Amino acid sequence: MESCYRHSGIETGVTCQRCDRYICPECATPGAVGFLCPEDASDRVKIHRPAFQQSLVSRAPITLTLIGINTIVYLLMVAGLPIYEMFAFMRIGQGVEYGSIWRAFTSGFVHSQSSWTHILFNMYTLYVLGTLLEPMLGKLRFILLYCICLLAGSFTFYIFGEFTASVVGASGAIFGLMGAYLIYLRSLRLDTSQMVIILLINIGISFLPGIAWQAHLGGFVFGVLVALAYTTFKDKKQQASLVVSLALIVGLLGAMWSFGQQIMPIITNL
Repeated sequence: MESCYRHSGIETGVTCQRCDRYICPECATPGAVGFLCPEDASDRVKIHRPAFQQSLVSRAPITLTLIGINTIVYLLMVAGLPIYEMFAFMRIGQGVEYGSIWRAFTSGFVHSQSSWTHILFNMYTLYVLGTLLEPMLGKLRFILLYCICLLAGSFTFYIFGEFTASVVGASGAIFGLMGAYLIYLRSLRLDTSQMVIILLINIGISFLPGIAWQAHLGGFVFGVLVALAYTTFKDKKQQASLVVSLALIVGLLGAMWSFGQQIMPIITNL
């Protein structure tokens, strides 16, 4: 992760759209496209040569990889492989493989075969948010955010979902990215009204029949928590505090799984 050219102790993945120097939220000024450093922001009238633009593969490889995995899994389902039966996550009693922690993770890469709009909407949203967040966070922090939100969605469904109901899809992780992006907009002192409207629309959709609102809620809450940790402890001198914060978040995930296990009946005949 690079550091701000004016504040060497602050890590950032955001670059000035004109000079390509790395800038932190304090130095970033919204431009027509992207952000500008203080020097370029105060000199908008001059004509500058466009900054070198990295390819999408270079800027957001994790995002593209996640989209690729989800798409391949969906095509395998269409081809007739029993992917749903192998990887879907079910809210069921202890001792049943359908309700294992492994499936809590793998279910995030499986989508409903009966509705192609399920994967289309999720992958489009992942593309939009991923290509915004991944360059800002860096690969490691982005994939950590994604995985935490994915598991948070599954674990929240495990606690509050209907018994024997199943859940699939990347929606928990997607809602986590929405929550994280909202926090970053606020940290950059940018207008959040459009993002709030999008969130409200998606929250309304979450309560339609057949949609696991629990997964959406869990992913969103943990996306906010992780982003708050990232934006609060962004200085290199605060890395220990960041690690402790992330450890507490992961610990909360573990407590949720443990609680879900405790409230589930023990089943031995499946």
